[in-house]
Amino acid sequence: MKTKVLAIDDSRTIRNLLAACLEEAGFEYFSAVDGREGVDKYSDIDPDVVITDINMPNLDGFGVLEELRGDGINSKVPILVLTTESAADMKARARAAGATGWITKPFDDESLIFALKRVTGAAA
Repeated sequence: MKTKVLAIDDSRTIRNLLAACLEEAGFEYFSAVDGREGVDKYSDIDPDVVITDINMPNLDGFGVLEELRGDGINSKVPILVLTTESAADMKARARAAGATGWITKPFDDESLIFALKRVTGAAA
């Protein structure tokens, strides 16, 4: 059974890069164009891990973290933040909201795959 990844990012380029990287590595890839769509799709997909951007329309990454962590049901699913932001206060805010890890764009395919395998315990 493949590890399911839900990637939430408003950049089509990033979604395409993630799709290519993750599918090649054996992950099952799903995407959403913003935080609202990502949260709405979450229960249908039931992902093993979520990757979210911070700066997005409709619902930003902090909102995604708060909504997915808020009901307690999703407390075990790792959520990685993938963003151009690197400020310490933003990382601290994301951690406090329930982020499992932080990856800065542009991402390195091998590092991303390693991080996903580490947080999911998967062989992909």
